[in-house]
Amino acid sequence: MVFPSCSGFRTSKPQDHFRVRSASESEMTLSPRLAMKSSRFVLFASLAVLTGIATALPPGLDRRAVNDGERVFTVKVLSDPSQPDPAAPYNWREGSVDEYPIHASCNGTERAQLRRALDETMDLARHARNHIRRFGRSSSIYARYFGNASTGEPIGWLDKLASGDKGGMWFRCDDVDGNCHQAGWGGHWRGANASSETVICPLSYETRKPLEALCSFGYTVASGKLNLYWAADLMHRIFHLEPIGEGAVEHYADSHAECLALAKSDPSKAVRNTHSLQYFALEAYAYDIVMPGEGCPGRTSSSSSSTPAPTRPAATTTATGSPTRTNTAGAECHTHSDGVVHCV
Repeated sequence: MVFPSCSGFRTSKPQDHFRVRSASESEMTLSPRLAMKSSRFVLFASLAVLTGIATALPPGLDRRAVNDGERVFTVKVLSDPSQPDPAAPYNWREGSVDEYPIHASCNGTERAQLRRALDETMDLARHARNHIRRFGRSSSIYARYFGNASTGEPIGWLDKLASGDKGGMWFRCDDVDGNCHQAGWGGHWRGANASSETVICPLSYETRKPLEALCSFGYTVASGKLNLYWAADLMHRIFHLEPIGEGAVEHYADSHAECLALAKSDPSKAVRNTHSLQYFALEAYAYDIVMPGEGCPGRTSSSSSSTPAPTRPAATTTATGSPTRTNTAGAECHTHSDGVVHCV
């Protein structure tokens, strides 16, 4: 549209932003007062047209004014709700679980202790892995527990425990299977009832020590109990869980002497023997971290160290049907993936 002339002046089309022609263009000379009036007219006309455009915008459009010296209309066109949103980019970490889940059956005190203990377990496994990565088979500690076996497998098991995905596994406190009331039960893997769940019994909270106490009170790796420290005990229990141990990490030797013998007689089993992995992790942590360059390895008697290691776990009691009371003085018990009750 073309606006009529005002006092002998013409304005351009709206798309020219109502530019006022100069005196040379209009071939006329303006007084300052007349030019000011004309400019006001052009400004008001411009605002009127823009306001009309904004008012006429169809529903669903956003109209917004920003005062920065002149009137500006920002038009935001909304997407059609009938059109699906574009697919989110692939994220390989989406849905991963980095901490071992603790079941709602654990109270606040149990949860706090268990969370700290699980964190210590990952620290213990992580350092054992790093020790192998640093020294390989040149480590005397590695050779003691795994012989001349390839380093790849123990690194893999330890790394999976420390850094693998932990979704779908549960640590419970509710004695759902009725085993915690039996003497000597510090916890148990739930087996066929729930292969990715472990129950931690009250005895564990009463007797376990933190990893920072390793090598104290006369403890040595060779003569001390593997389940004295939270980290080593939970390492054992986690390896029984199917997502971590995959049914391959099992009991092929139990005592310290048997584990040393297994490293010589069958290194391929030593690298997936639960107790060998525990002993190695404890000794490496003690030597590198707790008492650097010294550790607390202890001694295994020569007579017991010559005892041949069994190739399969030794069953103490077989669990069939309802739980059977175990009267094993000074021992703690748990179940294995094959239903065997193991007391140590």
